[in-house]
Amino acid sequence: MSPLPATPETVAAFIAECAGRLKVGSIQRRLNAIAEAHKAMGLESPTHNATVRNTMKGIRRTKGVAPAQKTAALTADIRTMVDATDGGTIGARDQALILLGFAGAFRRSELVGLDVEDCAFGKDGLTVTLRRSKTDQAGAGRKIGIPYGSNPETCPVRTMQAWIETAQISAGPLFRSINRHGQVQPGRLSGIDVARIVKKLAQRAGLDAAKYAGHSLRAGHATSAAIAGASERSIMNQTGHRSVQMVRRYIRDGSLFRENSAGKLGL
Repeated sequence: MSPLPATPETVAAFIAECAGRLKVGSIQRRLNAIAEAHKAMGLESPTHNATVRNTMKGIRRTKGVAPAQKTAALTADIRTMVDATDGGTIGARDQALILLGFAGAFRRSELVGLDVEDCAFGKDGLTVTLRRSKTDQAGAGRKIGIPYGSNPETCPVRTMQAWIETAQISAGPLFRSINRHGQVQPGRLSGIDVARIVKKLAQRAGLDAAKYAGHSLRAGHATSAAIAGASERSIMNQTGHRSVQMVRRYIRDGSLFRENSAGKLGL
């Protein structure tokens, strides 16, 4: 007996059972997968049925939908994290990873998906070709400019050059695993590895590691840029956000003290 098409009642019962052990986002991804499976077979998806939709609404009300956002790593945090890196090959990689992730406002999946061939160094800085991202599933790609930093120790362009030279890689994955002997391996890092590195350096820098992860680099770029007075447009050009509402969450955080009427009270 074929499991497809699934009845709305079956799907509703399934997500109700999931509600006891999964987050809202995880349940929604399962619904999306069910819908895609029906679409692939030319069948009407039960996920659009009122029974399923009402069940999902009830789950959202009960569990809530606000995601637990990781803390944005601001410029000062990034500097202390760079200072906390190891020496040698691991330190060269970790510095390049967090500085490129911060300057380019990359998602962790975008960072680990980069190849050496995606990096072009020029007189103005580094041009990174992002061939595919979360919002570019068709693979149209876009270019991100990374200018030289004013401080050589935290310059993302110079640290990238240092990493590539230290690792002696000319093609293939840009960010790679390193064994306990300090030898660069052929395999690329995973998104989980990015989160692990950020947490490790946050803890060494005296920050609460539980509040930091891979997304802290991207969120930190947008928030730090807003604090420095960068325009919405320039921030969106770097982050690749298509929605002004999404990027404005970070801009509001960055403006809490920069544009604060309490600072005009003379206290």
